[in-house]
Amino acid sequence: MRFNKAKCNLLHVGQGNPWYQYRLGDEGILSRLASKDLGLLVDEKLDMSDQYAHAAQKANCILGCIKRSVASRAREVILPLCSALVRPHLEFCIQLWSPQHKKDMELLEQVQRRATKMIQGLEHLSYEDRLRELGLLSLEKRRLRGNLIAAFQYLKGANRENGENIFSCTCCNRTRSNVFKLREGRFKQYRHIRKEFFTMRVVKQWNRFPREVEEASCLETLKATLDGALSNMV
Repeated sequence: MRFNKAKCNLLHVGQGNPWYQYRLGDEGILSRLASKDLGLLVDEKLDMSDQYAHAAQKANCILGCIKRSVASRAREVILPLCSALVRPHLEFCIQLWSPQHKKDMELLEQVQRRATKMIQGLEHLSYEDRLRELGLLSLEKRRLRGNLIAAFQYLKGANRENGENIFSCTCCNRTRSNVFKLREGRFKQYRHIRKEFFTMRVVKQWNRFPREVEEASCLETLKATLDGALSNMV
């Protein structure tokens, strides 16, 4: 296989990394502090801050193009355009880079806040009222919904065989919430990074939801249950 050396770069990850210089043939590989892999920006500390900024900037640019090129501000026009062109940039592979800090969440949420304010007749409403009027969820709730749907697929759905190797489960009948509990793994190294992984953060999210979520018989039932629970969540 032939490699394009100009498109190859090196990312040193981990504490105490000796930062060796690697080569492809006779040419050295350029070392970078952050690199893009499958559309996601990752730095040497496995921090996704660059990805948050990149996603918000790209979504805001597209939203600006919609604002300049579309004369109508009706919800029937703006809402489908934002759903099809803007929101995918904020949710692409979100299970991997889901923000955990308030400033990063707000950076992404600001894009949808700006989009809903463009709709005629809703300019003077608060963000929460605009979402309620449009029947939308905040991006934070959408990420939670996506996490639980993905977990359901690993626990009871199409990816159940893989889920047995990813999640550790236990049954508990002493609580009012679901009886099908997930257990958190324990790690000695890189706890501050591991706690943000999908397989770690979804454990608390799954365990605190009502039994109706765990008892859903199929994916469509789960989605309907989640939509009802999230819409009532403050």
